[in-house]
Amino acid sequence: MPSADRDERYLLATTIPFILAHVACLGAIWTGVSWTDLLLFAALYGARMFGVTGGYHRYFSHRTYRTSRVFAFLLGFLAQSSAQRGVLWWAGTHRHHHRHSDGPQDVHSPVRRSFLYSHLGWIFSERYDLTDLTLVPDLAKYPELRWLDRHPYLPALLTGFAVWLLAGWSGLVVGFMWSTVACWHATFAINSLAHVHGSQRYVTGDRSRNNWWLALLTFGEGWHNNHHHVQGSVRQGFRWYEVDISYYVLRALAALGIVWDLRLPSARAISADQKLTPAVVERAAGLLASSFHVERIAADLRERLQHDLSHLMEGWHRQVDERLEALRHELDDLLHAVHVPAMPSMAELRHRAATMFAHTPSLNDIVERTRQMLLERVTAELMRRPAPLPA
Repeated sequence: MPSADRDERYLLATTIPFILAHVACLGAIWTGVSWTDLLLFAALYGARMFGVTGGYHRYFSHRTYRTSRVFAFLLGFLAQSSAQRGVLWWAGTHRHHHRHSDGPQDVHSPVRRSFLYSHLGWIFSERYDLTDLTLVPDLAKYPELRWLDRHPYLPALLTGFAVWLLAGWSGLVVGFMWSTVACWHATFAINSLAHVHGSQRYVTGDRSRNNWWLALLTFGEGWHNNHHHVQGSVRQGFRWYEVDISYYVLRALAALGIVWDLRLPSARAISADQKLTPAVVERAAGLLASSFHVERIAADLRERLQHDLSHLMEGWHRQVDERLEALRHELDDLLHAVHVPAMPSMAELRHRAATMFAHTPSLNDIVERTRQMLLERVTAELMRRPAPLPA
């Protein structure tokens, strides 16, 4: 999937129905709201939220348990009754998110784009409209799932029609439309709020957070930092007090033999004392390095090292290939040796890392890699905008 940029094209075919669904919720002014409607709202919200969390997310996206093809189809149907597009599209997009979480390629990062874009704007973008089957080869081999994905809104339409037949207009508006919109925004909040507000137990190389009230609304998805730490776990609330309703439902289904092979995190994985993988260190260092202004550091260097830099830039401007690598090493050594107020010290990097990230025995690894990144980026900025040569 391509990275998002500011040249965004939005699809009216998805934007207009989304807006109309919100407007339709106002129909309760004329239909009224009964206790039956509210009970129907709660039932439909609960069932479809489980379809999103237990189906779209924990089964299709991460395969954290196994089940039969029949039940997988029913899960996919239930998930799509929430009107969040096809099961293959949802799983593929989510897998892409995890590969690039809060990085330049992330489709819905509030760190990289605006909060509103990460919450819902990206959904209407033309660039994310199609299902990329290369992201879900394990699911795309099943014709019944491909059929569901080709008819993404059919389950929602059938559910809404059934509700209208059984409960009339007030049931359709309050029971179905209210629960649909509520389910949408609860799900979207995991992409937006759960990367902004909450606590971090683990260093995951992104801004994922644990948020208890989001966990209640989304049946356990709010333990988002836990999930990013162990993505393959069927259980996202790692502590006894971390309520995870979807996991409890899956445990009950496992007791009935409907699902099986539930994947749980090991005690070592739950511990925050294990060393981070090189990939996580790299991503965490990238986040830390991005919190500093490379342009400002480079500008300070230009001002203080005019003579030395101009000497190096002469070699660069002549484009002498055999000197290129030597010049880069020379400039790197210069950056290490010279004190520049704008360049953070190791102590400053360590302090900011301790502020940004949870406790980890890999903190020094992150700090050292961040220092390297900053030097590389400052070097690239100086090469891109060389100091004026002396007359």
